[in-house]
Amino acid sequence: MTTYVGVFLSAEKKKRAQVYAELYEFNERLLLNMKFNKYPVEQVAEGFKYVEKILQGGQVLQGGDNKTITDYFASLGTSDALSQIDYLNDRKAALSRLKDECFSDYKRYSSLYIKIFFMVGVLIAVLLV
Repeated sequence: MTTYVGVFLSAEKKKRAQVYAELYEFNERLLLNMKFNKYPVEQVAEGFKYVEKILQGGQVLQGGDNKTITDYFASLGTSDALSQIDYLNDRKAALSRLKDECFSDYKRYSSLYIKIFFMVGVLIAVLLV
């Protein structure tokens, strides 16, 4: 039972990693769209669970992460295509760094949380016997 607490605590780390991975992929697709297709942003966002939610005004992460995401989407469509391509290329490196950092945190902390709470469960079982 205590192992589920560890899984629950690591869920936010997993969600953060998934959001930034999806945002990075969306950025890549948007770059290709800006260069070749010129579809509306909503059409490019189809299939991205978190990006669609953000475009509808939803909030997927808390705190500084939310500000980062809000700033990213606030800048889309505010200038000409060449400026947008430059902006998206600049954000590509930052999103890649955030994505890698989030996956590293998820891998490190999720296994740590699960192991700690598993050990707490074992300790409780030993104390009850």
